Parts: sequence; C-alpha cells; structure tokens
Amino acid sequence: MSATTMLESEQAELHASYRHLHEHPELSMQEHQTAAFIEGKLEELGIEHFRCGGTGVVAILRNGAGPVVAFRADTDGLPIQEDTPADYRSVATGTLPDGTAVPVMHGCGHDTHVAAALTAARIMQREHAQWRGTIVWIFQPGEETAEGAAAMVADGLWDRAPVPEIVFGQHVVSEIPAGTVGIASGSAMAMADSLRVTVRGRQSHGSQPQDAIDPIVLGAHMVVRLQTIVSRELAPQQPAVLTCGTFHAGLKENIIPDRAEFTLNIRTLTDETRAQVLAAITRILDAEAAASGAPAPEIEEMYRFPLLFNDPTATEGVRTALRGELGESQVAELPAAMGSEDFGWLAAGAGVPNVYWVFGAYPAGTENPPVNHSPFFLPVMEPTLGTGVRAAVSVLRSALGK
Repeated sequence: MSATTMLESEQAELHASYRHLHEHPELSMQEHQTAAFIEGKLEELGIEHFRCGGTGVVAILRNGAGPVVAFRADTDGLPIQEDTPADYRSVATGTLPDGTAVPVMHGCGHDTHVAAALTAARIMQREHAQWRGTIVWIFQPGEETAEGAAAMVADGLWDRAPVPEIVFGQHVVSEIPAGTVGIASGSAMAMADSLRVTVRGRQSHGSQPQDAIDPIVLGAHMVVRLQTIVSRELAPQQPAVLTCGTFHAGLKENIIPDRAEFTLNIRTLTDETRAQVLAAITRILDAEAAASGAPAPEIEEMYRFPLLFNDPTATEGVRTALRGELGESQVAELPAAMGSEDFGWLAAGAGVPNVYWVFGAYPAGTENPPVNHSPFFLPVMEPTLGTGVRAAVSVLRSALGK
C-alpha cells in the first residue's frame, strides 16, 4: 500500500494538528505546551515516550526484531510577529532569556515537521505488517538556538532510547515547489558561528569629539571592513557568509557613548574555511580598535551549529525511496545550503550517519514566495503536509521494510 493511500484517512487529523501547532508556537527551549500536545497524541496511539532535554519528547515505536532508525522533527518557533491572512495565525507571545517580551510565530515551518512526524507515526503504527524493527521519534526543542539536540544528547538520549543505525530528518522550504523534495549528498548545510562583539571607547559630549573615542564610528569601520574577508580573503570557490545582524549603541543623540555592541553570524562549509574566517575577524577587530586608540574589543561566542553531512551511501537509498513514492521528477538534487541545523549532533551523539532532506512549501510558479523566518511565511497545507508525510513514511519503510 502506498503512502498516498495510507495518508487519505489521516488528512483531517494531520491538518488539525498543523493548525493547532501553528496557532500556538513557543520559543526555543520553552516548548512546554507543544511537548504536552505531542505527548497527548502519542498516548492516543499507545506509543511509549519520555521527556528528554527539558522540552524534548522521545517516542519509541517497536515492531519486532529488525533495524533501529530514528526520525527527528524540531518543535520551536521564532520571535516574529506573524503577518499572514490565516485564520489560524499566531497571536502568541513569549519572553526571551533576557526578559524581553516578544511575539512568537512558527516562521520556519517547524509546525509542519511535527504534524508530519505525528501523522507518519500513526501510519507506521497502523501499517505494522509492512515493516519490522524500531523507530525512535525525536521531537527536538531549541533548534533555532542550537541548544536542543545537544541538550537531548547530554540528557542521555542514547542511553534511554535504542541506538539507531541512522537518523533521518526533513525541513520545509520555499526554494522548491510544494509536492517536491530536494536532497544533497555529502555536505548539505553549513556550520554556523554566532559572535557578540563589544567595542569600548571613551564617552564625551557630542560637541567635544576630541575628548572621545567614538565606539559607533569604530564599530561602523569594523562592520564594513569585516565584509572584505569573504570578498577579498577567500577564493571565489570557497563558500562563506558573514552577516552583521544587530548593532546597538548610545542613549541620546548628543552623547558619544562609551561602548557599542554588535553581533555576527558566520557560515562556512569546511573546518579550514571556518578557522580562516574566525582568525580574520579577530585580526580585523583588534587592528581597527588599535587604529582608533581603543582597547581590544571583547569577542564572545554565542552559539555554534555543526556541519550537516549526509552520508553519501545512505543518501542514495533515501533518494531511491523518495523517487519511488513521489516520482523521478519530484526529487531534486540540491547543492549544499548555507543555512544551518543542529540536527547533526543527534547522529554524532550516537556515532551513526544521518540523512536530511527538504520539501517544498508553495505551488510552482508562486512569485516571490515568502522565505523561512519571514513574517509572511505560510506554506500551503497541501500538497506540503502530505508530501512531508509521504516522504517520511516512504524512507522509513525503505529502511525497515520486510
């Protein structure tokens, strides 16, 4: 029986779960209601489960002797004010770790991931005669802040759940049409480093700049000069992205402040490029500070994402399963993306390979579709959700088929 046929009786439940999750997003590592919702669905199915990594949920679906595989869905939302026309749009709010109250939205589509995984679990449980083995379902918190996967591993994920032979995962994106999937072999998503830079100057009245060391001017020179790392220090064939995402300084227009703070995000695909870029950042920041007569800036690591590497042999098997379910033309071969994921830490913690693919969010031909992390991001329900379920079920059946 095809995954399409299996899905027909589950579509109403799939859509209801998705609407609920979309309407009730929660910030990273604060997914308490989301975890409770997942646990309620698992209890309805009679699938054993436990909490892990705070707000993470792990479920174990056993079906006799056979291989053990894991499937991950991330659960957290983002601090974004949703601006979509959906009647199930989010009006939720949350509190950041620094105490700031913010709107919350599933602006990266993690609600589609959870809804698809729960529906795939229902189908795999119901169609137990079609496969043998064990599936470890990982509903992971804190992907957006690179906390969740590491927290689950540190909390004994692979001591408490069967160790799998491979870990699978998927993500909704706007870059390919709904109804299609895409997959990369080898390096699939970039490493990411996020840094906080504090620039120190000397405060003075705005009318007396000669008595100041202006950290805003200094910081501006730093931000501009940092862009030359990618454009002038790396070979054109050496991918990297360096972004300054925030810049904060001062309290009043006629006061030159004593400090400025900005944050950086760096994406690279190899350890060598990462080391080169990080060293260049430190060199430039120190040199610009010295040129202004200021002390060396403080550079603080905020968080890191690992390289997401799809095992080439396993990827070929996944690609074959996806083509068999969706059709040859619906499975695209993708290059490495400069986005990042903490998914790889789950497999690394178990010492096993992983494979990760993406599925489309908008109909073919949609002009300028909203991208992930946009306040307008709203995947069409179908065929988006159905494709996520079909992809998951077909890959799992391929790995566990009798």
